[in-house]
Amino acid sequence: MKTAMSHLQRFSVLLIVVALLSVLVPPVLAQGGRIADAQVVTPYLNMRSQPSQSAPLVQRLSYGTLLTAQGRNADGSWLYASTDAGVSGWVKVSWLALRVGMDIAALPVTDAGGSPPVEDPAAVPILGAPGGGETPTANTAPISGAAATVTTRLNMRSGPGTQYRRLGTMAAGTQVALQGRDISGLWVYGTTNTGMTGWMAGRYLSGAASAFGSLPVMDGSAPVGAASAPPTQQQVAAAPPPAQAAAPAPPLPGSTSGGFALGGHISGYGYQNWMQVAGMTWVKQQVVYGLGADPNSYAGMINEAHARGFRILLSVKGHPWELAGDPNYIQNYAGFVGGLAALGADAIEVWNEMNLDREWPAGRIDPNWYTQLLAAAYNAIKSRNGGTMVISGAPAPTGAEGAFGLAHVWNDDRYIRGMAAAGAARYADCIGVHYNEGIVPPGQRSGDPRGDNYYTRFFWGMVDTYWGAFGGQRPLCFTELGYLSPEGYGILPGSFSWAQNVSVAQQASWLAQAVSLARSSGRVRMVIVWNVDFTGRWGDDPMGGYAIVRPDGSCPACQALAGVR
Repeated sequence: MKTAMSHLQRFSVLLIVVALLSVLVPPVLAQGGRIADAQVVTPYLNMRSQPSQSAPLVQRLSYGTLLTAQGRNADGSWLYASTDAGVSGWVKVSWLALRVGMDIAALPVTDAGGSPPVEDPAAVPILGAPGGGETPTANTAPISGAAATVTTRLNMRSGPGTQYRRLGTMAAGTQVALQGRDISGLWVYGTTNTGMTGWMAGRYLSGAASAFGSLPVMDGSAPVGAASAPPTQQQVAAAPPPAQAAAPAPPLPGSTSGGFALGGHISGYGYQNWMQVAGMTWVKQQVVYGLGADPNSYAGMINEAHARGFRILLSVKGHPWELAGDPNYIQNYAGFVGGLAALGADAIEVWNEMNLDREWPAGRIDPNWYTQLLAAAYNAIKSRNGGTMVISGAPAPTGAEGAFGLAHVWNDDRYIRGMAAAGAARYADCIGVHYNEGIVPPGQRSGDPRGDNYYTRFFWGMVDTYWGAFGGQRPLCFTELGYLSPEGYGILPGSFSWAQNVSVAQQASWLAQAVSLARSSGRVRMVIVWNVDFTGRWGDDPMGGYAIVRPDGSCPACQALAGVR
């Protein structure tokens, strides 16, 4: 699918540009392979001609826009930056995820476009949430024994991010008893000496930065905003963590018996005959859920698949900013996928590549939080249709966390171990897997020409890693498995050049071998071929190269798959 291919493109660039990093390129690269300095993490962000909310608008940036920093204003609250398209202007720092190791203070102070007084954030807030804009104010007297001290005027919020409701503002010098943190360690949870409890950005606290990593991880659902009596000095010094989020509800029973399944990700049914030759009995299509969406809108998609003799897998993902900004999001999402199950969806994949900040809120990538969503979705689906198979969302295969940090990307092996520890297997009939970067036969476990032999290069590397993480509790479902070949198109873009020598004959042979190995492995329940008919889609994201229907209308892979039925 397009989201997966965009991820693969960006992860491949890093291999070319920084050969010392034997990892896939994470989702924060600027055009041409440069590592981006920042990424927009709100639905919309106003870029302005000067570092002021009242300055003329240059461009409205969308979530995920990558920026290269060129300078800052005097207090570092605004960056002067440029987009990949070459548009330059001022953006508010509080609405950006910054590259790991980036030091704003090291940027040159610039007056590009003029420098009027700094004002509040110019971003369009999520669901009406106020912006940050913490600026220094007069100190208050410190209270001894506090775990941390506020260093500047700082907003306390109802959740770990600027998209959450502002509960109040703390003056510099306010003492805070730290009680927890989010998974990234960028936000901490605590209670002030005045009794206000909530979340605050850790970078504006002093005296406890080294202790942040030892704080218990919380998922942002702890009750906040209730005033209480000020804690004693002993309570401040040794405050216990607040109650963790409730454990997911026990899974409802379901029945999804059946043997090995083969299908393809389709854009339409123009090549249904080729799919039948290949022995495909399933189709996959992606659904992007938005708040307020009606599942009945997808009844036609489900009914058409059935009418054509296929079972249908719906991969349902949402918008990261809605997930982060709506406290009722998990329940709303669960209700939506439950509605799809009631309409007859044969399988539902719960989200997509949630270990990337493209697909999950930046700074809050967390397998525990995802498992909360998975559990709610599973119970909603099974309550509406016990026969609908629930597949956990497949993470993006990657090893990039060392380059960009856990706020932006988690290696998929770490992520699935976190899912397993959180009990995700209880809420899935099958564990979702993606594999789309192979350039050797699937039977190989080493010898990749790229030289690093990283496990994501190999079919068996993915099977062994995912099976092992869950201890064989659930079978695996490859919701994307494909091989890229440029044959019939031409030269691949640079970020995909690793596949330049893969022929259509190899694509066909390797797909057939992979399906045969999966079928006989005793570990794999389903393989969905990425993709059937995105033929002709070529450019920066060469999805057509993965398509098994080639530009001339032939399908060698279909014929090869027919031979292993």
